[in-house]
Amino acid sequence: MKKTASLAALVAVACLVVSPPARAQGKLTVMATIEDLASIAREVGGDRITVESIAKGYQDPHFVEAKPSFILKLQKADLLIVVGRELEIGWMPPLIQQSRNRKVQSGAEGYLDASAQAKILDIPQGQITRAMGDVHPLGNPHYWLDPENGKIVAREIAAKLAQFRPNDKAYFDLRLADFVNRLNEAEKRWLAMMAPYNGVKVVTYHRSFPNFADRFGLDVIGYVEPRPGIPPSPSHTLDLIQEMKRQQIKIILMEPYFDQKTPNSIASQTGAQVLVMPPSVGGEKTVTDYFKLFDYDINLLVNALKQAGAKPSGD
Repeated sequence: MKKTASLAALVAVACLVVSPPARAQGKLTVMATIEDLASIAREVGGDRITVESIAKGYQDPHFVEAKPSFILKLQKADLLIVVGRELEIGWMPPLIQQSRNRKVQSGAEGYLDASAQAKILDIPQGQITRAMGDVHPLGNPHYWLDPENGKIVAREIAAKLAQFRPNDKAYFDLRLADFVNRLNEAEKRWLAMMAPYNGVKVVTYHRSFPNFADRFGLDVIGYVEPRPGIPPSPSHTLDLIQEMKRQQIKIILMEPYFDQKTPNSIASQTGAQVLVMPPSVGGEKTVTDYFKLFDYDINLLVNALKQAGAKPSGD
């Protein structure tokens, strides 16, 4: 009887080891507002989570249609990851409220503002008015376009997942370390590709690329939009053309969801090239994860700079 009892005890212990409580709980359901955050969460969470994005990479993340299907998805979510900095302010709050899921309400345990520890640029000073356009009072929300911020976001996600699944903390930590190591190596390659063009001047359509420009050495001297979210006017366009001619700007970067008519017109009068450069995962069909986003954008940009014979501002 003692042998039987001992054997039963050993089997019970073995079952606990093979099937820890955290795994028995099933996968965590994670929702992210944009595909970039979903991609990073997927890297960290692995097979312990399911991840889905609300906005698609080819959509303007400032303006997303609040569909009833999103409410249903949020009702089942354990964790919601948002960009923050009021990027989603026009469409996300009603979805969260109508989901009636206490876990993902702002400030709740299952709500993660990914911008909390990130390096944020373009924080406006002084009084902000509507005349300034769609200015973000809390700073530019496109911070994920700096790989260093990608690492910070990944650490925040790993910590949050470990809160939900303490027994899986070692698993999340291992995946986080692997992600950071691979991103470190990729970033060295990207920086080396951009190094010959450090300080080169460009124009962008919207203010989506300050973090990208800051990390990879671009000097953004102007915008097709006169102010954020304001369509280009004839007078502003003329001023921009003159400035581009004066400074010999040969590259216009624009997001895939804006009308190309004005950028193409500017390019035809300045000899510049318009590059439709996705700022998000999924913005182009081959850009299926966070690494491929930078691979695609930097290859596109470097090839265009070579073709244009672009030189750094110091040359």
